[in-house]
Amino acid sequence: MVRRIAVPLVCVLVVSGLGGCGGGAVGGVHAFAVQAVAAGVPSLAPFFDEEKGLGQDTTVRSMPVRGSLQQGDTPGLYGGTKKPTVCDVARLKRFLTDPANRRKAVAWSGVLGLRTDQIPGYLDRLTPVLLRHDTLVQNHDYKKGKATPYNSLLQSGIAILVDTQGEPAAKCSCGNPLRPFTGDANRISVKFAEGNKKWNGYAASSVVAVRPAPRKMERLVLVDVGDPDRGIRRPVGTTGRSDTGFDTRTRHPVPDLAGRTFGQARQQLVSGGLAVGYAGSAQPSDDARVIASDPPAGTELRFGEYVTVSVAGATSGGGTSTPPGPTGSTGPTGSTGPETSSGPTLGPATSTAPPPSTSTPAPPTSSPASEPPPTTSAPVTTSTPMADAPVATSASMTSSAPITSSAPLTTTPATTET
Repeated sequence: MVRRIAVPLVCVLVVSGLGGCGGGAVGGVHAFAVQAVAAGVPSLAPFFDEEKGLGQDTTVRSMPVRGSLQQGDTPGLYGGTKKPTVCDVARLKRFLTDPANRRKAVAWSGVLGLRTDQIPGYLDRLTPVLLRHDTLVQNHDYKKGKATPYNSLLQSGIAILVDTQGEPAAKCSCGNPLRPFTGDANRISVKFAEGNKKWNGYAASSVVAVRPAPRKMERLVLVDVGDPDRGIRRPVGTTGRSDTGFDTRTRHPVPDLAGRTFGQARQQLVSGGLAVGYAGSAQPSDDARVIASDPPAGTELRFGEYVTVSVAGATSGGGTSTPPGPTGSTGPTGSTGPETSSGPTLGPATSTAPPPSTSTPAPPTSSPASEPPPTTSAPVTTSTPMADAPVATSASMTSSAPITSSAPLTTTPATTET
């Protein structure tokens, strides 16, 4: 009887004081334990031998965001370069389809909800990009013949593969499969260890988690990490050789969003090449009614800049009276507003199927719908810095990976260094 009571008491003390029995605590608030993964630092237990050059990370300073959850079609969320093949998808395909690596293929495909015979087709629909934000994901090491999940924070500049809805699917350098982060992006405790030292420029305000876009995309619209004035249109499933460029300095007018639902407003902004921001720790629900935007309608912004949307029932901190849906909720699926907006020159967005399940998504099928483009106006630069943002969904946590907890939300990201 004494033992049964003592164990829980020890756990409570550790969680609130030392952070060992769960995700830990920051300033008295429970936090989600997250392992930092720095650009260029090899994984301790990779699926693929990183010395063989499967992927190439680069140096990118993380961009600030307005809202820690962003969908995969957010303009400028991801980056690219003029140099193609930052990720050797063909080599990864050969590796995972080699009978000698079948055990790894089974573990890899299982994370993504695939059969091993579906791996080639799935990889053909993935697109290599570079992270422009420090991004939360559920990462997976390969240990004892199995995929071992753990929460991780990938540093900006890391090369990854994303699916047709812009969701991270694999880390290029090691081939490790990725799933959405399921915790609260505003309550994380980051552990910088095992060679992943705290990187310069790390800031909680630049951390994002990615949720899938509400519909499949035909192309990703990226920002050149070496030349932010240059945008990149990259067809889904291509490695960079079919890229076309555009001028990100071209300005796009903020539309009048008052009276629209948040889902409708988001679709209109994304179609016009602008990112959607919100204040507070919770993203507005899709049916929340928009009352204002910052900057206001008519303001001209360059591609990928943020428009912060205010909705009815928001608190003084910018939150909403209607909390976001469960982790599977991905955006304006119930929107009745236009799916395309006038202005963008990156190609109209077309409606397709609703987003897949966030836990074990089936491989994408059919041709993806066009990704949000920029609008048409006269090119000019602005004093507002370009930003982008991502968001996350998820899968189940197991093994020795960081453990999450369900505690009250905070309005600002809580991070610690271990």
